[in-house]
Amino acid sequence: MKIAADREICMSAGMCVMTADEFFDQDDDGVVLLASDEIPNSHTDVARRVRNAVKLCPSGALQLVPE
Repeated sequence: MKIAADREICMSAGMCVMTADEFFDQDDDGVVLLASDEIPNSHTDVARRVRNAVKLCPSGALQLVPE
């Protein structure tokens, strides 16, 4: 599974960073940055947190992309 982020619609809420900071970061303006775009399949807890971050994103800027 991969993560896609649309920086154009990101509203800089930071929910992604608070939920899964090993995969998400923010630039100086607070806009989402992907620290990694691929979620290892073997880490189910990590994958769960990333899925939660996608669900919690208030602007819908994050998406899970099947491989």
